[in-house]
Amino acid sequence: MLLTRALVVAVALASLPALAQREATRGALSRLEESLPRRLNDGVLSLKDLTPALVVSTQPAFEQTRAWYPAAAVTALARVFGAGALRACEACMAQRLTVEEGRLEQHSTSLSVQELVRLDELTRGASARAVSGIWIDETMEGVAVRIVDLRNGRIVLAENFDQNLVSATTSRTTVTLAQELERRSRGDSLTHLFVDLGLLPQQHISLDWLEQWGPDNANLSGFSVSIIDPLIGLGVSYFRVIPPAFNLMVGAKFLVSVPNAVITSLNPDNPQAFLGDSLFTGAFMLRLPLFKTNYALLASISTNGRVAIGISLLNFSLLPFLP
Repeated sequence: MLLTRALVVAVALASLPALAQREATRGALSRLEESLPRRLNDGVLSLKDLTPALVVSTQPAFEQTRAWYPAAAVTALARVFGAGALRACEACMAQRLTVEEGRLEQHSTSLSVQELVRLDELTRGASARAVSGIWIDETMEGVAVRIVDLRNGRIVLAENFDQNLVSATTSRTTVTLAQELERRSRGDSLTHLFVDLGLLPQQHISLDWLEQWGPDNANLSGFSVSIIDPLIGLGVSYFRVIPPAFNLMVGAKFLVSVPNAVITSLNPDNPQAFLGDSLFTGAFMLRLPLFKTNYALLASISTNGRVAIGISLLNFSLLPFLP
């Protein structure tokens, strides 16, 4: 009895990694179903342009998932492309044996695009020829997907999917960094438009056009136009982004009050302050971005003695709460 129980426990423990792996693969297939249509439709070709599609490989990574994974992978692809858009290529997944006089050759490598086209011609009958080939293989973390256009051999998509999309996030970060380095080498500008709405207890309302620059892109400088504090002011501003502090922006503005400048030019012997604004106004500013939205908390204090707390719109649109 004790031996039987020990064997049952040993079998159960041995099956835990397989169950865990299958859950990871199942989650990766779910992420694939969510992400693949958007990834393909963002490019030159759409899902419609890639069908009929030839399923070239559904290779499991574990012996325990050998019976389950191929069907699960095809089911996920069918939900993305449509069941009638897929075509199985059983010969693609089998080892090839070539027998000639005096020679016996076995091939277990991947098929070339020309071989895939030839196999499709032999098996499709009167149906339309396959437009793309799909490899969807299981990996340690999830699934690896590769889609190739059979008309010209172009790789349409090559990406790893896991249940938490860690691979996609890492790849996106790498691509973004590469694009940023290319932008810097070209000397292209990266411009932002901020709207500051400080309303309590006093007011500070202004617009900033800022250029992002520096070796780590942590500097923002440019022109500012104030509506209040001072009234109709023009000037310059500079901010420094502090990434460890949740991308806090610390900076200042130096503004000239246009009404006061006009009054001073008309009456230089008796200059007067218009609405309590000085001719020159300095403002110390803090902006704290709110998560990944285009909002930021704002705090400002100016040399006019005004303290304002409010909100900033970062690269705003008419409806900044919409993506």
